[in-house]
Amino acid sequence: MTEFDSPDAPRKNRVSAPIRGAKLGPVEFLRFAWRLLTSMRTAIILLVLVAIAAIPGSIVPQRSSDPNGVSNLYSSDPDLAKLYDQFQLFDTFTSVWFSSIYLLLFVSLIGCIIPRIIHHWGVLRAAPAEAPSSWGRLTERRLEPATGGIVASLDRAERALRAKRYRVLRDGDSIAAEFGYLRETGNLVFHVALVGILATLALASGFGWNGQRVLVEGQTFTNQLSSYDTFHPGAWFAESNLQPYGLTLNSFTPTYVHDDVKDAWMPVDFTADMTVTDSTGIHDATLKVNDPLVAGGSSIYLLGNGFAPVITVTNGAGDVVFDQPVVFLSQDSNLTSVGVVKIPDGIGDGLGMQGFFYPSAVKLDSGALASNSPEPTNPTVTFNVYTGDLGLDSGASANAFQLPIDTLKQIAGRHTGVEVVLTPGDTFTLPDGLGTVTFSSLSRFVGIEIRHDATQLGVALSAFFLVAGLLAALATRRRRVWVRVSGTARNPKLEWGAMSRGDDPQLDATVNALVASARQGPNDKVATV
Repeated sequence: MTEFDSPDAPRKNRVSAPIRGAKLGPVEFLRFAWRLLTSMRTAIILLVLVAIAAIPGSIVPQRSSDPNGVSNLYSSDPDLAKLYDQFQLFDTFTSVWFSSIYLLLFVSLIGCIIPRIIHHWGVLRAAPAEAPSSWGRLTERRLEPATGGIVASLDRAERALRAKRYRVLRDGDSIAAEFGYLRETGNLVFHVALVGILATLALASGFGWNGQRVLVEGQTFTNQLSSYDTFHPGAWFAESNLQPYGLTLNSFTPTYVHDDVKDAWMPVDFTADMTVTDSTGIHDATLKVNDPLVAGGSSIYLLGNGFAPVITVTNGAGDVVFDQPVVFLSQDSNLTSVGVVKIPDGIGDGLGMQGFFYPSAVKLDSGALASNSPEPTNPTVTFNVYTGDLGLDSGASANAFQLPIDTLKQIAGRHTGVEVVLTPGDTFTLPDGLGTVTFSSLSRFVGIEIRHDATQLGVALSAFFLVAGLLAALATRRRRVWVRVSGTARNPKLEWGAMSRGDDPQLDATVNALVASARQGPNDKVATV
């Protein structure tokens, strides 16, 4: 044996063998991973990660709710749009990375809750704990004379404890009592409700859907897939889920006030008078902003509004080739709006008109038109008219509010010397005998969103139990109380001892109230805490 191996060798000269941990086998590794995943710390980390991962969904336009925003981003910045698409940011809430975090959080919470439920069930069925061997460890202690005898004193103590809903175990000359099981019950209800919210959002959301439709005054919408302008179904949507009903927009009335300081018109109310036809019959209804209409198990929201001039176009032979309201999208607070008319057949290779609508038209010093009010005091529409192939027969999707003017020939409007300026009832004759354009009348339109949210009931119930469980957990204190007999046969006494889990500033007052209740006779009024 060398000095390096000798136990008597100086410590600085000893050679210590490296400590190597035991290798984890597949089963041990899985057990370790499961314990790590189902720890409360991991659940909290995953909950924070879900909140962080949801941020791109509120910043980046989503295909499910804002497809036009996605298209506009591809048009304005295709490189950035491709990068977003590569990381699934346009589909944040269905992306692989968000779904993975969501699923891990779901599994983690379930893994945390189930063992706690089993343990709590065992605690509920078990007898109250025995008093600690060292009475001096108890936070609160009282010594009271056993007036009326030991048995009578213990009887009064037991009645006082049961009156305060303690679970009581009387064993000879001692009593063990426990209170506050509702604290852990509320805690578990809170976590189960949280899982309920996550499960509802993950599963029931697949049965939801939403769609948008523009309705002009006098038009009727029927709840079928072909009637929507845009439609976004959930993963498990079927067309049979659409309940039959109809909506008719009778009239739309906006209310504006003028802000003299800002010299601008401010909207104060929007009211759409509707007629609903469903299984219960025909009845009138009113739709307002933030006051949705419910029909067919779906909520109908008022999104936007504007003007829809009725445009009538005839060809050179006098035949009407177009006669309908045209939706013009507002561009400012005075509802200066733009719209497009596309007529692919009936006039040459096609006729397209790019229009500008002014509800209250005034001429500026430059000669251009502008609107000085959102109310239609002087409704005027102007058009730039084009001929040529509108590209509607190619099969490719096209924006309804854009014309491919680069491939068309302009025959009237700005920069041609032939202005097209119309007020209601005016008619413009197209060049070269192509026909006429008439501003027949003026209507209003509204944009509505129809949304069926299958998660509402589940989330509402889960939220109720979540709040109830949280309040129960916060308002309840876990307390243990023991009573035992001491003293002598001629001078018996009752010793009270109590302790609480965690900080409990009311424990002292609670024990005093219990002792006072037990001190009185059985027919006296019991003191309250």
